[in-house]
Amino acid sequence: MTSFKYLQHVTIGKVKTNQPIKLVDDDSTWPQKFAWEQKMIKQMLGKTALKVEHVGSTSIIGLAAKPIIDILLIVPEPADESAYLPQLEQVGLFLRIREPEQEEHRMLIDQNEQFHVHVYGPDSKEAHDLLAFRDWLRNNPADRLKYQQTKQKLAQKSWTTVQEYADAKGPVIAEIKRHIDQDS
Repeated sequence: MTSFKYLQHVTIGKVKTNQPIKLVDDDSTWPQKFAWEQKMIKQMLGKTALKVEHVGSTSIIGLAAKPIIDILLIVPEPADESAYLPQLEQVGLFLRIREPEQEEHRMLIDQNEQFHVHVYGPDSKEAHDLLAFRDWLRNNPADRLKYQQTKQKLAQKSWTTVQEYADAKGPVIAEIKRHIDQDS
């Protein structure tokens, strides 16, 4: 479990607390919203954007999700924020999380928190895992349903931070990752 002290350490600004987890049904506009943001990111970063992918629950048709589009952005070196951050700030994204000890992960958000852009390097295991998990759930209805049921059950509880909710999904995510590994 991620400690509150750790969240304070890696978060730019104040850690938000006691926000309810709101899941909504699959929204057919999510792919178009992603495509629009993907285009903006690619225009701003050019070749620095090695990969821009739709990840997270909104990238999986039929899965309930928090109405936030998660985007995976692969750049040559995430620690070199000067190579991408000023350009992304011009399109309304700002740095919210800086985790040097987690594969140099950075997370940017927009003012309305409709988009979360997760920045990793090309050799990131976490980035690979995000894509593998997305692809697995897109093609495995039983695991998709199990994941959705877990999310819905957990969303009914009160959490101090959204990260606590994310951490609580850990056991079902680990179980699904074992299915992915067994299939490889």
